[in-house]
Amino acid sequence: MNIVKVSNITKTISKSVILNDISIDIEEAEIVGFIGPSGSGKSTLIKSIIGMEKTDCGSIMLFNKNIPNLDVLQDIGYMAQADALYEDLTGEENLKFFATLFSIKKSKLKDRINYTSNLVNINEHLSKKVSNYSGGMKRRLSLAIALIQDPKLLILDEPTVGIDPKLRFKIWDEYIILKNQGKSIIITTHVMDEASKCDKLALIREGKIIAKGSPDDIKKQFNANTIEEVFLRIGDDL
Repeated sequence: MNIVKVSNITKTISKSVILNDISIDIEEAEIVGFIGPSGSGKSTLIKSIIGMEKTDCGSIMLFNKNIPNLDVLQDIGYMAQADALYEDLTGEENLKFFATLFSIKKSKLKDRINYTSNLVNINEHLSKKVSNYSGGMKRRLSLAIALIQDPKLLILDEPTVGIDPKLRFKIWDEYIILKNQGKSIIITTHVMDEASKCDKLALIREGKIIAKGSPDDIKKQFNANTIEEVFLRIGDDL
């Protein structure tokens, strides 16, 4: 079943084409990676999918509903590149605040906070003000917030920037568990070993999807041994 259906969307800003006739379907229970050079349009595509960016033409549907649509936001966990946290609040207070935006029963809130904070390894720092967090800790808290309401669709923009490799592996293990539970995940990344773990990749360059398919399909298409080699090639082509 299609969780996300993007059909022929285009977006221009000041006559510059940011997204150019992009179409992609994302199925239930799969991890899809958007990769490409900086400025290729990955973040704009993600923001368009959740309705934060208005497109010039084309259509986007989530859960068979046209976007933008406030009703579907209950089922989406979103993590932006820039951390949007309340620095004067503690980590736990941030989690509780963002939880109020969703229909989380009070009886389940404590369990969700425990689960998400343990996953990203900030459970021992929840009583600290976020202003005292390192950059990596803020990224981890942002990821916990994206997971707080147990969403059906996770949309993560460079989620593991500033996170140490050991914790990255732990988080990716959890992504696989979430996928096996039927959840779908969209992720942008510059970490090529992460890209290789995705079920499907979309290579984006200059606002266009130039290739999509499994990591093995992409490597065959570019006659490359690794996804990193593919990434370097599309960057060099610019």
